[in-house]
Amino acid sequence: MEPIRLTLGPGGTTYMDLPHEGEEFGYVLTGTVTIHIGNKSYKAKKGESFYYTADKTHFLSSKSGAVLIWVSSPPSF
Repeated sequence: MEPIRLTLGPGGTTYMDLPHEGEEFGYVLTGTVTIHIGNKSYKAKKGESFYYTADKTHFLSSKSGAVLIWVSSPPSF
């Protein structure tokens, strides 16, 4: 498990990840992200973190852009 630094430009999204085994964690360094899990959405801003199990369709988006540290276990990237 190795964290990656992820940059989302304004209006950027990660690919929509299908449900799989594992867990994902993120820490927002700058900006704000929306975490989409199944039919629900959650926001995290600079200095906040998030965690979820990856058993539902999920992806991240940012209207204004963001930089975050993202960890996936087991690695899926």
